[in-house]
Amino acid sequence: MNTTEPADVLIEQRGPVLWLTINREERRNAMSHNVLALLAQAITGAQNQRDIRAIVLTGAGSKAFCAGADLQSSKAFTTDYSDPHGHLAQVLRVAKASTVPLIARVNGACMAGGMGLMAMCDMAVASSHAIFGLPEVKVGVFPAQVLAVLQHLIPRRVLVEMCITGEPITSAQALEYGLVNHVADDVDAKLQWLLERLLDKSPAAIRRGLYTLKKAEAMSFEEAMAFTESQIALFTLTDDAKEGQKAFQEKRKPVWVGH
Repeated sequence: MNTTEPADVLIEQRGPVLWLTINREERRNAMSHNVLALLAQAITGAQNQRDIRAIVLTGAGSKAFCAGADLQSSKAFTTDYSDPHGHLAQVLRVAKASTVPLIARVNGACMAGGMGLMAMCDMAVASSHAIFGLPEVKVGVFPAQVLAVLQHLIPRRVLVEMCITGEPITSAQALEYGLVNHVADDVDAKLQWLLERLLDKSPAAIRRGLYTLKKAEAMSFEEAMAFTESQIALFTLTDDAKEGQKAFQEKRKPVWVGH
């Protein structure tokens, strides 16, 4: 890569938060294969960095979070047909496996594959002017991979209408449907509010908690009960659990060690 060219993804650690910014503002932060590869690498790499407590995913500028696949590319949706793992699918996989909380900062239009990047995150904060859409049918395709992370987030009838009409929804509708956690005129202030309420909690509880939550989602009731009744015992063995209970008894703030 030419070192004089700007990076497709800006990767910056701000204190305990890793910021991943899709840096293709002139292309409305459309996904290239390089963008997806960089996101997958960064999220994977963060898993073993205990000083990273959260990951924020956003887009450069204020117009777009991510406009989806770059349709100017001749291979917008595929690379090598012999490879069973697509680049978007790999990002969704590593996000699903992440035990570091992922937060989408939706700063503008969130369209097509961008909806997948937003939905793969554990939480989302959106700007009031953001819009959300699945316009793939307008170019003769369908939001197939996106369905894997969207189908359990919003009502089915809403999802079907978005998929087969390609019509977008507003940030207010996204909030109503449970697609995002918060909508604000000042998206950064609301994001900071959310981060502050996450960062002062037990790192160990959040890490094992996200693991437990994500694994249990795909289980039947009995499987989930058998799994979680053993998990809760492991939670109590952590130093953070012992410190949390001791701090509660002593009426003071806990000092987390993260394990």
